[in-house]
Amino acid sequence: MRSCLVTEAQTLLRLSGVQRVESVFFGGGTPSLASPHTVAAVLEAVAQAVHLPADTEVTLEANPTSASGSRLAAFGAAGVNRLSIGLQSLDDAELQLLGRTHSAGDALRTLAEAGRLFPGRVSVDLMLGLPTQQVAPWLWQLRELLRHCDDHLSLYQLTLERGTTLFTQVQQGSLPAPAPDLAAEMYQEGRAVLQEAGFRQYEVSNFARNGALSTHNWNYWQCGQYLGIGPGAHGRFIPQGAGGHTREARIQTLEPDNWMKEAGGSVGHGATHRHGNHSPAFWFPQHWKQFEPQLTLWDIFGASKEVEELLEQGLLLLDHRGLRCSWEGLAVLDSLLLTLLPQLQDTWQQRYPSPVPGG
Repeated sequence: MRSCLVTEAQTLLRLSGVQRVESVFFGGGTPSLASPHTVAAVLEAVAQAVHLPADTEVTLEANPTSASGSRLAAFGAAGVNRLSIGLQSLDDAELQLLGRTHSAGDALRTLAEAGRLFPGRVSVDLMLGLPTQQVAPWLWQLRELLRHCDDHLSLYQLTLERGTTLFTQVQQGSLPAPAPDLAAEMYQEGRAVLQEAGFRQYEVSNFARNGALSTHNWNYWQCGQYLGIGPGAHGRFIPQGAGGHTREARIQTLEPDNWMKEAGGSVGHGATHRHGNHSPAFWFPQHWKQFEPQLTLWDIFGASKEVEELLEQGLLLLDHRGLRCSWEGLAVLDSLLLTLLPQLQDTWQQRYPSPVPGG
C-alpha cells in the first residue's frame, strides 16, 4: 500500500505539471491507523517531485481510539503539523449510536494531548442531526467543546449511509429519522454560538478564529486544484497540455486490491473515472472572465425573478465581488443551488449548443 501511494503521488504530480504543493491532507477512513512511516514516505515522494515549502500545511485525520500521545508524536516526527480529530460527540450514547469505539472522555484526553503536541493546529468535528438528538443538549456539547478545543471547528450534519447499521435502524423504524428542521435549528444556533466565541465561518461546515483557517479546506472552497491519491480519492486538476483552462475530474478506483494492481502497474495510478470540468470557479468574476469574457454573471442572473427574490430576501449577494451567499443564505446553500444551476444551464443553452461547463 505504501509503495502504491508513493507511485501514484509521483505519477499524478507528473501528469498535473504541479510545481509547488501548499497543503497535504491525509484523510478518508482513519489514516491514523496507518504507520507514520507511510506518511513520511508520501511526503518524501512529494518533496522529491515538487517544491514542498517547510511551512506547508500537513493535516492528518485521527480518531481518538487510534491516536495515543506517542503515536501522535510519531506522526509529528513524520512531517504532520496539523490534526483533525473526529471527536463527533461528547455524549457516550450518541457515540455508540454512531458506531464509535471511543468515549467522550477518550476524545477529550486525545484533544488535550493533540493540543500539547500541535499547539494552535488542531481541528475537531462535531456532528448534528442525529436521531433523537435535541437542540439544548447539543448546544451544551458545543459550549463544552469550546472550553477544550483549539481555533478550528467543523459542524457536520449526519448523512445516513446505505449499508451502515444506523441506516438500517432508521429504515426499519427502530430509530426515528433525523428531523431536518431540528438539524437546521442546531446549525443556526451553533453558528451563533461560534460567532460569539470569535469564530469566523469560512465554509459551510468550517469555522476558525485567530487566522486558523485550513489551507486545504480553503483551497476546496476557492475551487483550487488538488490531486486525489489512494483508493476512492477524488481530484480536480489541469493536466499538462490542456491549454490552461480545462480541469479534469478524477476518481481513483475504490476497491483497495484493484487500486493497488493499477497504481502498482505500468500506468502508475488508479484513476478509472475521468471527465472534463471546464470551469475552475465561475461564481467569481476574475475566474468567470477567463472562461467566458463575453458573458457576465449579471447577464445570467441579473434578470432572473427567482434570483431577484433571493436577493431581496437577503439570501444572495450579487455585486462587483461576484455571486455569493449571505450569512443567512449559507445555511440553505443546497436549496439555493436548485435555483441557480438551472438558471445557468438555461442561459448557457440559449447561447451555446454544448452543455454547461462541468455539468
